[in-house]
Amino acid sequence: MPYMFRFCLVSATAGVALLIAAASVGLAAEAKPVESDDAWVAPMTAVHQKFKGRRGTFAQFGDSITVSRAFWFGLRYAPKNTSPQMAGALRLMKDYMLEDCWDWKGPEFGSQGRMTIRWAHQNVGKWLDDLNPEVALIMFGTNDLGSLDLAEYETKTRQVVQKCLDNGTIVILSTIPPKHGQAEKAAAFADAVRRIAREMQLPLTDYHAEILKRRPDDWDGASDQFRQYEGYDVPTLIARDGVHPSNPQKYANDYSDVALHENGFSLRNHLTLMKYAEVIEKVLSKNSVLKDAP
Repeated sequence: MPYMFRFCLVSATAGVALLIAAASVGLAAEAKPVESDDAWVAPMTAVHQKFKGRRGTFAQFGDSITVSRAFWFGLRYAPKNTSPQMAGALRLMKDYMLEDCWDWKGPEFGSQGRMTIRWAHQNVGKWLDDLNPEVALIMFGTNDLGSLDLAEYETKTRQVVQKCLDNGTIVILSTIPPKHGQAEKAAAFADAVRRIAREMQLPLTDYHAEILKRRPDDWDGASDQFRQYEGYDVPTLIARDGVHPSNPQKYANDYSDVALHENGFSLRNHLTLMKYAEVIEKVLSKNSVLKDAP
């Protein structure tokens, strides 16, 4: 059974968009139907045939939400309360991904706090030269909300993605989470990423949509209803700062359904794992032309 985590979309046969309410700001995010759940498989297989680097390399390009060890790194150690599907995806990923990649954190590996897509646009060539990743997860945009307009964000994101694809690197694109005080612009940026993924035929983790699906009315840890909490220890998906995913200690490295409604980093880890496992299963493990660099 494919390791797929379907979220925020109705079936392709129905061809109907699902509206997700964000009542606190009076918004609705529309999930775009795709022609096929597997529309990206053939294009990414073709991209991978150009790849000349090491099998099992997985890079994560992003800002503080990515460089944080709360993202991805915890999956290395005994995650709690995983579903059978997630447990299978975890085994597949650990058997495939190189051990070194757990520590691919920091600016030399394409992740740093306060950075925008401009930084990625300036540096992605060096990252590709130095790391030559087989797969790269890309999520910029939260810091961009204060300094970039939508057109620049979308153009530069497309260009960063294209440089990766030209290198033979499969891209998993991710939408940003909603942000306190800038929810409308964050929704527009997330929609741009969905559009890029659809048009460039990329695998997508729709983090923004999944947050609104699970907590449509109370995702924002900066709202008054959570004023008794501090920092990341907020029982909703965005931390008290209104920017970063939450990470309440009660649900640290926990992947129960309750935890996926209250721990924003657990939710992102889950979505990323399931999509990466799907890429491994549908493209990487079936590609007979894998070659390791000497």
